[in-house]
Amino acid sequence: MLRVAVVGSGPSGVYAAQTLVQQREVPGVLVDVLDRLPAPYGLVRYGVAPDHEKIKSLQGNLRAVLEDERIRFLGNVEVGGPALPTGRLLELYHAVVYCVGAARDRMLDVPGEDLPGVHSATAFVNWYSAHPDAEAEDFALAGVRSAVVVGAGNVAVDVTRMLARGEAELRATDMPQPALGALAGSGVREVAMVARRGPSQGKFTTKELRELGTLPGVDPVVDPAELALDPAYADPRAPLPAVNRRNVEVLRSWAAAPAGGGGRRIALRFFLRPVEVLAGPDGRAAGVRFERTLPDGRGGVTGTGAYEDVEAQLVLRSVGYRGVALPGLPFDAARGTVPHAAGRVLRAGRASVGEYVAGWIKRGPTGVIGTNRPCAKETASALLQDAPALARRELPGDPLTAMRAAGLLHPVEWTGWQAIERAEQELGGSLGRRSVKIPDWPGLLGAAGVPVSR
Repeated sequence: MLRVAVVGSGPSGVYAAQTLVQQREVPGVLVDVLDRLPAPYGLVRYGVAPDHEKIKSLQGNLRAVLEDERIRFLGNVEVGGPALPTGRLLELYHAVVYCVGAARDRMLDVPGEDLPGVHSATAFVNWYSAHPDAEAEDFALAGVRSAVVVGAGNVAVDVTRMLARGEAELRATDMPQPALGALAGSGVREVAMVARRGPSQGKFTTKELRELGTLPGVDPVVDPAELALDPAYADPRAPLPAVNRRNVEVLRSWAAAPAGGGGRRIALRFFLRPVEVLAGPDGRAAGVRFERTLPDGRGGVTGTGAYEDVEAQLVLRSVGYRGVALPGLPFDAARGTVPHAAGRVLRAGRASVGEYVAGWIKRGPTGVIGTNRPCAKETASALLQDAPALARRELPGDPLTAMRAAGLLHPVEWTGWQAIERAEQELGGSLGRRSVKIPDWPGLLGAAGVPVSR
């Protein structure tokens, strides 16, 4: 029997667990999926926008895997802390697969970024997704007329769309009640989504982009002069990946459309690089100063020395993510990943017996949810190749028993997660809505029936 711990219950962790138990080369594999949070599914629960019901439905697929009798979910288990250091975890299991993602957002590194009213897109997503770690951010949107989102990926599109949506469309989601109330009372009338490069280099998918043009009462606005700065945009014959070509076609259609009569606008801006967040008389963010950029002929951009100020009482940065070092694991600070070879963790250039990585902490924050499947499969295959050597080591018994005996951990098992689900359905019913997420640690742990120790 081979006992494996998978740290992280997002897509990469669940796909790794699925591969390990469904293969036939090594019989008798048992997997514990550990998560720091009381709830499973990672970014599918806490990163996918609440109005994306189809993508959120992937939870059903992940659920089917976690309900396999050979897999055990253990939430509220923090790996790398005093209660369960990585070395102790490897004593309890034959192998450990770390699927801990990339939790830190990148900074703009410009003056004024620390002003009130400037936030990371991650903080905004955590707030409207009811992540229990969400801080009490100042998202009082009633006094916000204009917002700027810096970035050109799917997260930037998501937060732009959420700022422009109306209450009627959001009420049907599982968004927490405080966030729903704030967005319903929002004074935002214009959102500028700004990219430092051109339309042909946007990182968003076409499906996400098109959604901005379907929001009731919202007009997408594109400046043809900015689009024309992109050589690949101007030349229909330019060799572009299919998704980038489709993005260009969508933007071209919006640029050619007559001005609409919607009450709100989404302005998609290109070739603008943020250089400073501007403060208003009250000391809060009042706008962003951008430098006009131009293509440098090598895939990047160069500054022109021309500047433009864009009004904004709310500024969200969405310029990428970085992995965070886990105590006890090697870490490449330059790449923001754990050094590895085909998923095997490398220590001083050599494979560390029994330690593996998958997902963003392995390859960096790239790809979509489906990209995690082949990534996890590669790692699981490496582990299975090592299985004969790994299984020779004797373990002290059931890891869950050992965790509980230490008295420092109070895992949320699958029945506890089911209790959280029921509590969220009851909360939604009491508000005249469908299931509504519980947004805080005490509420989640209380619903799961485990001690509240945070």
